[in-house]
Amino acid sequence: MPAFAVALPAGVITRIGGRDGVPVPDAPARGALRPDLDVVFRREYERVVSVAARVLGSRDQAEDVAQEVFLAFNRSSVPAGEAGGWLSVAAAHTALNLIRSGRRRASNEETAASAVPLAEPDVAEVVVTLEERSRVRAALARLPHKQAVALVLRHSGLSYAEVAAALDLSPGSVGTTVRRAESALRKELTRHASSH
Repeated sequence: MPAFAVALPAGVITRIGGRDGVPVPDAPARGALRPDLDVVFRREYERVVSVAARVLGSRDQAEDVAQEVFLAFNRSSVPAGEAGGWLSVAAAHTALNLIRSGRRRASNEETAASAVPLAEPDVAEVVVTLEERSRVRAALARLPHKQAVALVLRHSGLSYAEVAAALDLSPGSVGTTVRRAESALRKELTRHASSH
């Protein structure tokens, strides 16, 4: 687990606040670190990276998202006991917005090109797998935001109760939301495949 950057460049904290659909209520003083940040960071870092990596398909990019999410958490007044759900939702939102913005298109092409070993006999299979993952991520980004986040959180290992708490849903509606999201994802993949 990388250490959380304590020395922040000027303006970084204000740049992060309120971005990517992550609400940032009543922030601590500018540049100040929350006293519970280190504990929350150590406890939740791997989960935040896992959620973002599930969306982005890249641990490096997921770690960048985690940095942004923890900076936003530092500015928030979210209690440490409720941080897990808040951070997971923030990671999913930030990663989905990164996909939607198209900022990672060039990076994806470079990653895909470097990930395909030229000497391997099954290069076609590797390329097809990369294209499939890319299609799924693009389709996920076209889903309604709440459905996409619920799907990502549930498939990142959060329990129904954790997803419900994170998204302010009743625990009984999480299964329905996830099933609808899975169905919408399938339809989106089919629709997109038939249009090409």
